[in-house]
Amino acid sequence: MNRIAPAVSRGIARVTESALGPYQSAVIRIGFAATWLLFLLREYPHRQELYGPDGPWSWDLAQRLVASNHAFTVLLWSDGRVWFETVYGLAVLSSVLLLVGWRTRTMSVLFMIGVLSLQNRSVFMGDGGDNVLHLMSIYLVFIRCGRVWSLDARRERRAHGARARGAWAGPDRAGPALWGVLGVLLVAATAAGRIEGGRLGGWFTVFWGLWAVQGVWWAVCRSGRTSEPRVLLDVVANLVHNAALLIVMAEACLIYATAGWYKVQGSRWQDGTAVYYPLHLDYFSPWGALSDLLSAHGTLVMLATYGTVIMQVAFPFTLFNRRVKNVLLVAMMTEHAVIAVVLGLPFFSLAMIAADAVFLPTAFLRRLGGWTARARGRLFSRGGPAVPGPREPEAGVPEGAAQTHVGFTA
Repeated sequence: MNRIAPAVSRGIARVTESALGPYQSAVIRIGFAATWLLFLLREYPHRQELYGPDGPWSWDLAQRLVASNHAFTVLLWSDGRVWFETVYGLAVLSSVLLLVGWRTRTMSVLFMIGVLSLQNRSVFMGDGGDNVLHLMSIYLVFIRCGRVWSLDARRERRAHGARARGAWAGPDRAGPALWGVLGVLLVAATAAGRIEGGRLGGWFTVFWGLWAVQGVWWAVCRSGRTSEPRVLLDVVANLVHNAALLIVMAEACLIYATAGWYKVQGSRWQDGTAVYYPLHLDYFSPWGALSDLLSAHGTLVMLATYGTVIMQVAFPFTLFNRRVKNVLLVAMMTEHAVIAVVLGLPFFSLAMIAADAVFLPTAFLRRLGGWTARARGRLFSRGGPAVPGPREPEAGVPEGAAQTHVGFTA
């Protein structure tokens, strides 16, 4: 009992005093934002047929479905083309800003709105990766995903450096202005009856609650880092972040476990021929010659079939062994990359790779960040000496400063 109490105390202190997995959080932010952005850009010429007024899933049918399942989509607020183009453009813009980490907390909410609005407008468009992106866009709202590898983190480091030199960093004008604009839009949407409360408040409570929390956060931040309200908000934010990150990990494990156990029950997966058949479907054969080459080797098809089942079933159990988990993680990411090329499912594969990235080791991600910073320095130095990349928050910002951002950030 005497040994358990200190361990419990250390565990509680760890989940309340810090937001765990800053690099993993940044990777999934970048991964899902990039996946959605690339999808929107690729389908831009076909956007009207996929999600707009020209789609086979008409506006009336979408309205009837949403009325029954209570899904959220702003595209059903109007059936005009101007409104659709505006929503589509804002979805692209929020993806770009979330990708680079500008006002990540606000952009994560707008990113979620864009994902839900388009996907719930036409629910039959997608290849499986849309379901993963749908869920993860909601989880990202509660994750402090801009503490590293973001414009928010760079702005915080510069502000801290200015304070350390005794200089005045200047007020945060963009954050309050953005908060005010969104407040006006919320008032307008609420007054028009577009955001209904429902039994438990529904999206009305979600959006107004997030907006109010942002305002309280900014007001408390102005009182200083050591004030009791600020410390309390940090603790709550860390708890929410750590819980959401745990849910992301559990979601990834659940996806693989259910997929693996369902495959075990299928006769084609049991006899090792399940991979063979998709290779001969036109929809999943963008490179016909490559598909024929792979399917011509029976042993390779059998190994791919059994290997997929084994990896998916075993993955949740490998989390208890770091080395085995890392090896299997590389194998699964490689498999998704092969699926993207051979079966022509790039966005499904990107979504799954982004979900897998939450399990990547911190040491590897920090080295990856260092390599990227050095490559960027060489690229922008134009043949001169490499420009050193920005320091990581752990090295350049004191304890606590890297975990919070003044204004409307992570």
